[in-house]
Amino acid sequence: QVQLVESGGGLVQPGGSLTLSCAASGRSFSNNAKGWFRQAPGKEREFVAAINWSGHSTYYTDSAQGRFTISRDNAKNTVSLTMNRLKPEDTAVYYCAASRTGQSFGDIVQAPRDNLEWGQGTQVTVSS
Repeated sequence: QVQLVESGGGLVQPGGSLTLSCAASGRSFSNNAKGWFRQAPGKEREFVAAINWSGHSTYYTDSAQGRFTISRDNAKNTVSLTMNRLKPEDTAVYYCAASRTGQSFGDIVQAPRDNLEWGQGTQVTVSS
């Protein structure tokens, strides 16, 4: 059984930066696609960024494009999300996800949520 554990969340001022990390253990799908989602209070969980198995292909939602960077280290079995120029509307619980079956970022973006393994989430609050 895979376990995904996020870290790095916290309180940051608008315009600031944070880097989230996700460490996988167990049956870790180390060579599968991984991604980040977020869920703000009262809203549905939404896709943020995805990365393919090699780390050479990435995909972002429009609001993250140009501000966020997803990366991975397969040797350490980690995936990270560096977030710059943060805005109050980025406030949410951020979840790491791993595809159970695929290596392409499409296996994160287009997969039914039940096809993904999830972490427990880490809170990001952007506020002055």
